[in-house]
Amino acid sequence: MKFAKILILIFIAIITFALIYAYIKFLGMQGFLFANYLNFTLMACIGVFTEKLKSKNTSNYFNQKVWENNGKIYKLLGINVFRKLLVWIGWEKLNKKANPVNGNMEALTNLEYNTKQSELAHLIVFFIVLGFTIYVIIEFSFIKSLWLIFLNILFNVYPIFLQRYNRPRLQKAFELNKQRRTPNSGFNKLGVSGLI
Repeated sequence: MKFAKILILIFIAIITFALIYAYIKFLGMQGFLFANYLNFTLMACIGVFTEKLKSKNTSNYFNQKVWENNGKIYKLLGINVFRKLLVWIGWEKLNKKANPVNGNMEALTNLEYNTKQSELAHLIVFFIVLGFTIYVIIEFSFIKSLWLIFLNILFNVYPIFLQRYNRPRLQKAFELNKQRRTPNSGFNKLGVSGLI
């Protein structure tokens, strides 16, 4: 790893710690504002951090598991409602602008990689926020941790579900494209959306 990259990663970590310390000092750890700022700050900083690391994300963790039942578990847990929410707030439009869907092999490969990067970042943030949640429960009360719990589910758990729901469909589109060797073969029909 290059020295400049290491310095950037250290700088990102310092900024993250400084911001979180400021939130704790000025907002406390028990309300909506703290939970909201914590999630967004961690997501921004860890998103940049994982982007700079450029991990290949080849772990078996990213493979679809039998219990996921081709995404049926996520449908039962309301992933389609979450997807509609993303469309309603305009996230879907922003995402399509940043990651154009044109169905060629390069776009599919890039989108599949982005699902892994996004999932990894949300997973890291989930565990950090979970740590804060446990601390707030122990130090204050369960009631005082409700915003942390709710926003962790909304901002991290459902985005993880979304990536795990989308990725097998992207892989299927990739295989269809490989077999047919034509652009747009089956990609848009699979309805992949909401990379966050």
